[in-house]
Amino acid sequence: MTGFSFSRYLSTARVLWGLALFTAAMAASAHAQQFGRQVGTLAKGVSVERDVAYGSMAEQRMDVYLPQNAQRSPIIVMVHGGAWAFGSKSAPGVVDNKVSHWLPKGFIFVSVETRLAPAADPIEQATDVAAAMAMVQRRAASWGGDPSKMVLMGHSAGAHLVALVSANRSIAQKAGVKPWAGTIALDSAAYDVSSIMERPNHPRFYDQAFGSDPRFWKIASPTLYAGSNIPRMLLVCSSLRSDSCPQANAFARKSGGQARVLPLSLRHMAINRMLGLESDYTHQIDAFINSIVAR
Repeated sequence: MTGFSFSRYLSTARVLWGLALFTAAMAASAHAQQFGRQVGTLAKGVSVERDVAYGSMAEQRMDVYLPQNAQRSPIIVMVHGGAWAFGSKSAPGVVDNKVSHWLPKGFIFVSVETRLAPAADPIEQATDVAAAMAMVQRRAASWGGDPSKMVLMGHSAGAHLVALVSANRSIAQKAGVKPWAGTIALDSAAYDVSSIMERPNHPRFYDQAFGSDPRFWKIASPTLYAGSNIPRMLLVCSSLRSDSCPQANAFARKSGGQARVLPLSLRHMAINRMLGLESDYTHQIDAFINSIVAR
């Protein structure tokens, strides 16, 4: 029996991720009339500060999209997905429709890169997210933003990371993050990592991300930290997947009413790419954001 090769896994995973992106693009095109026009170019007047450092490592960078005349603007901090091993802060599905939707409303949008596996495990990636949040809050005034109106958002593996930072408050506290408005997790199926890893048929990429130590699984499980002391959270989940909504509901039940679940009949990649297009989905996200930044 041959050993597991991370490089072979990563190559295969990237191919599958590419196919998923292509499928999502085709689905987005097919749903264009239902969800409104996709916008791939930035609006006039939008400026971008690229590769702003929040740490000393080359990967610890973020892109900051700024609207015209920002004054105490709310800030969305976005963390991309990619099975904790790949992905990009500049991917169109991560950025385009969200920037095109929220910047005209006066929001600042920050897309974060973190270190990736195998160089950094999910806990270390979560500390990167917290470090980026702290830097955003320190720089907010210079961009015309309000650090208290920061909304944390992530998709897939990024949704796991933002949920972990939100539930295990010590991660944010150690980084110097001040209280933020709330968190939106876009279709994570990894709120309870321990329960996933204990199943004999769990996806293989979880082994590479979370290893074989049950103690680490617990530390990496947002649900085990969930309680009434977490920030307001909206957990978007795909009802087309077997694990996403059950995991989100289990987290919400432990949150003391702080987390709400939004199930959607959309595929995993579409939940990310289609956010920002004209739709009831985007309107519900807007309503949640408005409810937390208006405080």
